[in-house]
Amino acid sequence: MKSAAPAAVLSPPLPRPVGLGARLGAFGRSVWPGLMMSLVVALAAVGLTSLERDVFGKAWLEPLVLAILLGAGVRAAWTPDARFRAGIDFSGKILLEVAVVLLGASVSAATLSSLGLGFVAGVFALVAAAILVGFGIGRLLGLNPRMALLVACGNAICGNSAIAAVAPVIDADGEEVAASIAFTALLGVVVVLTLPLLGGLMAMSGLQFGALAGLTVYAVPQVLAAAAPFGAVATQTGTVVKLARVLMLGPVILVLSLIFRDRAAAKSGPGLHRLLPWFILGFLAMIALRNLDLIPQAALSPMAAASGLLTVAAMAALGLQTDIRAVARAGGRVAAAVVLSLAALVGLSLGLIGVLGV
Repeated sequence: MKSAAPAAVLSPPLPRPVGLGARLGAFGRSVWPGLMMSLVVALAAVGLTSLERDVFGKAWLEPLVLAILLGAGVRAAWTPDARFRAGIDFSGKILLEVAVVLLGASVSAATLSSLGLGFVAGVFALVAAAILVGFGIGRLLGLNPRMALLVACGNAICGNSAIAAVAPVIDADGEEVAASIAFTALLGVVVVLTLPLLGGLMAMSGLQFGALAGLTVYAVPQVLAAAAPFGAVATQTGTVVKLARVLMLGPVILVLSLIFRDRAAAKSGPGLHRLLPWFILGFLAMIALRNLDLIPQAALSPMAAASGLLTVAAMAALGLQTDIRAVARAGGRVAAAVVLSLAALVGLSLGLIGVLGV
């Protein structure tokens, strides 16, 4: 008698491919809590600004600045847990990048032509000089070369983003990165609050103050916050000048890669996205579309409003990421290096503005 044929062995079902909708849903669920927290802080900042106008007849602190302060205050009292981090990171990065792209639609050709090629060349020279001066200050204060470079590049280019981009190139360790980022994050808020006072004391025009803000303030949304009291020309000019500084990040990374090539030989080089981030391309594309009259006039005002609201939310997220307690643990020499390097940058910037007659 023949034995029965063995039963067919059933293979486990293949996993079904995850559709785009499912992926977007999962992404939305991970981002939603932190995004809502950032929006709540942003709405509170807008509400406080309205209260300022009702009580004092004038808004002394703009919503962008209040969003930073409120966010940092929340972070000081309570550290958001893992549920909120993805959304806060998304708000602080993607929202502000989208806001910058939309802001390009408000930049006129007149603003760009008012700067001139000489000023753009001056921006590049300023960044190089600020890095050298900042590095020298850090070394004189006893910082090691890596820490001195982190502080110098952060001050000269774009704060925490520059520090994060430069750190792997120069093989900086975690404590060095954390200390330099902690101080630049706090000092960035201080600059936003105090720089308009300097501009007022010097009776600077919107064009002049926009150039000063773009040359000295760390992040693009912080440039918007600092320049807002001086009007639309200051905001537009500050953004253009700031993005010119950001473009220096690529050349700086390449130069440092050559200097530290022995240490970085086993690591991959900097990506193209660091040399020319997408939001810079988007910002420039919006400028081109605006000045070719390819954006309807009726769309310009809503785009400007959306840019402003997204920037307030991004500033709230940046405040929620600022750990004031970490600043206290970072050390006096780093603090002194950051402050003195920034003072040198302000001095160099005022000199550039005066020489070029902006």
